[in-house]
Amino acid sequence: MGPAGRLSVAAALLSCLCLHGLLGNSGQAFAQGPPVLHRIDHAEEDDDSGGLMPELSPTGSPQPFVPFLAPAPLAPFYNNSTPKLSGKCSLNFTAINGLMTTTAVDCFASFAPFLANVICCPQLQATLTILIGQSSKQTGSLALDPTLANYCLSDVQQLLMSQGASDDLRSICSVHLSNATEGSCPVSTVDAFESVVDSSKLLEACRKVDPVNECCSQTCQSAISDAARKISSKDAALTSDTASPKVDSCRNVVLRWLSSRLEPSSATKMLRQISNCNVNGVCPLSFPDTSKVAKECGGTVKNITVCCKAMDSYVSHLQKQSFITNLQALNCASVLGAKLQDMKVSTNVYSSCQVTLKDFSLQENLDAFFQVCPLMHHLTLLLGLVSHVI
Repeated sequence: MGPAGRLSVAAALLSCLCLHGLLGNSGQAFAQGPPVLHRIDHAEEDDDSGGLMPELSPTGSPQPFVPFLAPAPLAPFYNNSTPKLSGKCSLNFTAINGLMTTTAVDCFASFAPFLANVICCPQLQATLTILIGQSSKQTGSLALDPTLANYCLSDVQQLLMSQGASDDLRSICSVHLSNATEGSCPVSTVDAFESVVDSSKLLEACRKVDPVNECCSQTCQSAISDAARKISSKDAALTSDTASPKVDSCRNVVLRWLSSRLEPSSATKMLRQISNCNVNGVCPLSFPDTSKVAKECGGTVKNITVCCKAMDSYVSHLQKQSFITNLQALNCASVLGAKLQDMKVSTNVYSSCQVTLKDFSLQENLDAFFQVCPLMHHLTLLLGLVSHVI
């Protein structure tokens, strides 16, 4: 099933939930267990109302008179299956049970391909980093050996699947053994790390990441890069290349060490804020051939209606790819604009055809539905559907 098909199935499921919510109390009713149908008695002959009334409990609000409103709206999204674990992974999954649940929701099966770069994959990577970091408190190691890493990555996938996550996360998020091992980094133990890096300075820079200014000031990111360069050059000359595979592997080790010194919730915030800066700095969409748009909109535009039709068709293709953030959409608009200029399109097609940032994301297709069904908007916020990385 293609991306559009998966999105249609997901939308259908959410539509059912929305219908349920519109038929009754969408607040307390959803938070309670299966509703009990109330006994209905005929009113006494001298009752002024002269109608049928449910018997109300004197101790609280009545249960809804709709038999299919429960269980809670997220319940259908969970498989609640028993994970098939290897029994050979030493990571303590129980210690971050809440984080695992959050990751499963962020990577829910039907939405994972669409939320991959914005929500699912950053959350999955943060979870793996924190798992290994917390484990280092007992093992003293900031990396797993390849054999153990393979078992643990498989177990993580199984645990997340049992809570409704996609069964293809390793492919969707490009998870490799290097996400759990030391890769090409020469340092993989806590003792070796702390003998090279000024750990107190690093921790101070990243203990509380400013969600507003970090992407510009890069206080924590710079400290991480400095530490990664130092440990990557432990047995060689200090390198200034922050993009080398060795430095990249060492950056993972630095993040695991930080995760071992912070509570899981604080570590998650730190890791997600850093990933937000990286995510928002690029356009994740792939752009097909723009020749048709260039043909209708290039040079002196003879028919703006035909031009805009070609532009709308092109943008609709982009919409099918992924949910993206506003900042990503801005980057994507710049990339597409540059491509069109290279194709001799001088007309401001964004203005002439009323193309906005929302047009670059699947989120645009849901806005009208959200207006009709506020409950749907609430559910998608819970699921992380709406791009919250801004």
